Amino acid sequence: MNDSLAAAPARVGGYAALRDYAVIGDGRCVALIARDGAVDWLSWPDLDSPTPFAAVLDHVRGGRFLLRPDVPYTAARRYLPGTNVLETTFVTAGGTVRVTDALTLPDTASLAPGRELVRRIEGLAGSVPMRWSIEPRFGYGAHVPHLARRAGVPVAICGPDAVAVCAWNAGEPQCTADAITAHFRSDADTRALVALPYAHQEPLVLPTRAECEARLDHTVATWRQWAEHRTYTGPWHDAVLRSALALKLLVFAPSGAVAAAATCSLPEELGGERNWDYRFSWIRDSAFTLDAFLQLGCAPEATSYFWWLMHASQLTHPRLHVLYRLDGGTRAAERTLPLSGYQGSAPVRVGNAAADQLQLDTYGELLQTAWLYSAAGHRLDADIARRLAETADFICTIWQRPDAGVWEVRSGPEHFTQSKMMCWNALDRALDLAQRRLIPDRHAARWRHERQAIAEFVETRCFSEHLNSYVRSAGSEDLDAGLLLGLLHGYRPPGDPRMGGTVAAIQRTLQDGPYVNRYLGPDGLPGDEGAFLACSFWLAEALALCGRADEAAHLMDRLVALANDVGLYSEEIAPATGAFLGNLPQGLSHLALISAACAIGEAK
Repeated sequence: MNDSLAAAPARVGGYAALRDYAVIGDGRCVALIARDGAVDWLSWPDLDSPTPFAAVLDHVRGGRFLLRPDVPYTAARRYLPGTNVLETTFVTAGGTVRVTDALTLPDTASLAPGRELVRRIEGLAGSVPMRWSIEPRFGYGAHVPHLARRAGVPVAICGPDAVAVCAWNAGEPQCTADAITAHFRSDADTRALVALPYAHQEPLVLPTRAECEARLDHTVATWRQWAEHRTYTGPWHDAVLRSALALKLLVFAPSGAVAAAATCSLPEELGGERNWDYRFSWIRDSAFTLDAFLQLGCAPEATSYFWWLMHASQLTHPRLHVLYRLDGGTRAAERTLPLSGYQGSAPVRVGNAAADQLQLDTYGELLQTAWLYSAAGHRLDADIARRLAETADFICTIWQRPDAGVWEVRSGPEHFTQSKMMCWNALDRALDLAQRRLIPDRHAARWRHERQAIAEFVETRCFSEHLNSYVRSAGSEDLDAGLLLGLLHGYRPPGDPRMGGTVAAIQRTLQDGPYVNRYLGPDGLPGDEGAFLACSFWLAEALALCGRADEAAHLMDRLVALANDVGLYSEEIAPATGAFLGNLPQGLSHLALISAACAIGEAK
């Protein structure tokens, strides 16, 4: 991370580079803010709700909140230390101005709005002409709101949604047909404020300036208090703490679920159609998520997440869905929106058809998560223990089936090796839990027999003597970085020769510098994608487990340097340009960073 000044970045066709976005949030919703001061993404009232600001997906129709100098400028930004509050400093020929952005956390001292975006503008030197423009477009750009005034305050109303535009010392707001705008000068030692209180099917609260200022200060203090209680003391501390803060923004506080990312349909290839909605909680990420919470000393988050996971999966027991909504539901119907997409990357999708796929590795993730939870001293009640045992029974009946694999390919089902590895892992963890009398052991003999059958399948049909490596699927000669995930979760012990051979083969075929591709074969979709960042961190962690700690640390140094200026990662990176691709911030990238840092620290 750095806060050095940089020229205001030029937009390409109206779009900021994905690398230029920072994220703020309040545990319920998130916003993306570009380096040029534009809020180009905001979901209200919840993280997975439709948006009033989605210019990142359509700069004409999406809606945005622009706030910046009205003259040429350079910009530097950072998070206030230990917080998810963003600070951007604009430097112009005539002066310097600082903007502090937060989605405020609720306090108990006042009648607070349901949601609130606050932007504080402070003059640091000279005099800077500023302008701001708010163009709300509710329903992913579908609806231009009705603009009116209440008690002199501009209010945008659209069905059940209402947002007020409260401004103090920030110019006189002007309402046009579709926007609210103002100009003002930010002089040294002056402070202005623009706040957007929001209501959804509830009365709209018009706060006072003092209340907004107090909530912003309260938000900074609350984040700092949270960060100060993180227990990680290992290497790459700053990157791990920033990842923890980014992960915290993806926790949906009302349920404890963790979203895979804050956005939808940001492309894995510019101009391509690999554009997915990641505002769901994937079972695939569950073990990494719980492990990260435990490693960071986030016991409340670990408990909330585990109980959300068990509650959500109860609704589909014994089957697991690939993903669940943040409220625990399963409906995630995929549809396209009439938006142009980021830099023309259409279609823009909400919902995710992967929800209807069979993904066998999820069973391993669930049992691994329960195993980690119990190993940390938490209790499994009788109902959960029974369901975990029934899940192990169910795995015995389905592991032989082909599936869509961890990458949810849209080609036909296959016998993916990583899926089988995780089924083996599921039964192995079930046996351990049963041996410790944490779950019923009536069917332990069957679990042991099927675990052995899975191992024989993987060792005889999913390993290539020619490559000295496990392969992507039974009978193939292709590699897949997802194999690292099976190994990291314990299918083979650290230092195992077949594990070492697989790591070496992945390095030969899928690694390009610090970047690691997921796979190179077909997946049922046209086009290409960038390097998948989580795979790079998994490789670093696997190297450490193979006894190659120095090599792992070197790779980790390179990966940590790939973050953007405020320490965030997207899902993928274009190796040729370093451009971010895919949704952001991506939870799996940050989870993999935390896991790799912990593993390498232990190995060294």
